[in-house]
Amino acid sequence: MQRATAREWTGLAVLALAYLLYVMDLTVLNIAVPAISEDLRPTSTQLLWIIDSYGFMVAGALVTMGTLGDRIGRRRLLLIGAAAFGVVSVLAAFSTSAEMLIATRALLGIAGATIAPSTLSLIFHMFADPKQRSVAVGIWIGAFSAGSAVGPVLGGMLLEHFWWGSVFLLALPVMGALLVLGPRLLPEYRDPGAGRLDLVSAVMSVAALLAIVYGLKQMAQHGVDAVSGLAVAAGAALAVGWVRRQRRSADPMIDVSLFAHRAFSTALVVNFLAVLVMVGSMLFLAQYQMLVLGQTPFEAGMWSVPAAAGFVLSSQLAPRVLAGVTPARVVAGGLTVTAVGLLVLTQVQVASGLGALVASAVLVSLGMGPVFGLTTELVVGSAPAEKAGAASGISETAFELGGALGIAALGSIAAAWYRSGVGHAAHGLPTHLADAARDTLGGAVTVATELPAPAADALLDAARGAFVAGMQVTAAGAAVLALALAAIALVALRSTEHAEEHAEEHAEEPVAEPVPC
Repeated sequence: MQRATAREWTGLAVLALAYLLYVMDLTVLNIAVPAISEDLRPTSTQLLWIIDSYGFMVAGALVTMGTLGDRIGRRRLLLIGAAAFGVVSVLAAFSTSAEMLIATRALLGIAGATIAPSTLSLIFHMFADPKQRSVAVGIWIGAFSAGSAVGPVLGGMLLEHFWWGSVFLLALPVMGALLVLGPRLLPEYRDPGAGRLDLVSAVMSVAALLAIVYGLKQMAQHGVDAVSGLAVAAGAALAVGWVRRQRRSADPMIDVSLFAHRAFSTALVVNFLAVLVMVGSMLFLAQYQMLVLGQTPFEAGMWSVPAAAGFVLSSQLAPRVLAGVTPARVVAGGLTVTAVGLLVLTQVQVASGLGALVASAVLVSLGMGPVFGLTTELVVGSAPAEKAGAASGISETAFELGGALGIAALGSIAAAWYRSGVGHAAHGLPTHLADAARDTLGGAVTVATELPAPAADALLDAARGAFVAGMQVTAAGAAVLALALAAIALVALRSTEHAEEHAEEHAEEPVAEPVPC
């Protein structure tokens, strides 16, 4: 089996940097929201779309872009996406209205959706040796965590000296390097037997995923209502129709029989639920740091670096340290460490809790690094080489949907706990102020600036206490989910290992020759 050379490892560095930037764009804008609000003066609805449109379009287009890469070439799609990402980043940086920024963020999402499946599928093509591939996937996973941490830190540094649009210009040097080095370092690969892209299937997949993600995010923000329920139901119906169309098609976007492959489906489900636990439970950390402890966005970003370092470290060391350990035990062990970290988070208090919060985030990162690396490798590695792009798209889509569902489910629990805890303190306030204070902790902080000192202090004490209580309850629930998932993963992944061993034994059995009569 051919081992990777220095060229492949250098190419991996370019791919990891591009993926880091793709992830960074999911988080970097959050820190620029106050400056954008002051300059463009968006409505509250427009501000939500400015923040969410990138993630929406990424989630909706991942499967389509992965399939497109299999057809036209993964390197070609990556370079087209990189060029588009750079151009649209400039347009976003110099947006003159909220509507223009929403549109450019959506276009950035479409361009960004080319990056994740293309980079991951190219890694599987570049690294044929299983041990080297595990290390390469670990580096790719580490870039995800680094991007999440680097975004707020770099964004905070830029905003201290430049206008809000500068956060978008971070993309230019990285995408420029990718366009220059990509053709020299990255191999081209496409499915030699691929037919034309089914545009109807592509539209159905995008519409289904957009509807589901939109509905889940609406549930997280406003609770379950007719609009969010209808969106999720419509998306699910479209997804069922899409699956049926793939089964009938002579040239489907993705071979749905892959889901019957036990290793593929089990790893995909474990990955989905692990993301749900991590994203849903870590959702409140930055809010706690800024709105309870009073940290600046830059300080909050800096305190997220230890967790990012833990994620990078565990994703890099796991393939080396745990090389002789079965996937079932690695995943179960990682989820158990995650559960311990979440239990530490339940010890955070209003007056003091930064140490427990950082320790919790580090433990969760150390536990989840091997889980995401291994399950991603199992998902994409189970697919045929010519379908790796589509499998990568499915893996990334499961990640996005798991995050959206985690925010919706665990976020709703925390929000309900918060509202019940702050209700008495908001009693007696004017209706619009009471509603704002009950809605979010940020709303309560804003309302407090309009009240006299005694009333403001009482409201803030109640709101911060209710927020921390909701965070503790959510962390405890996520810990229970992590332990349950660890037990399920141990059994399910072990059964897939036994099934594969059994299949290999039968494949090696000599075929009996017919006895002449």
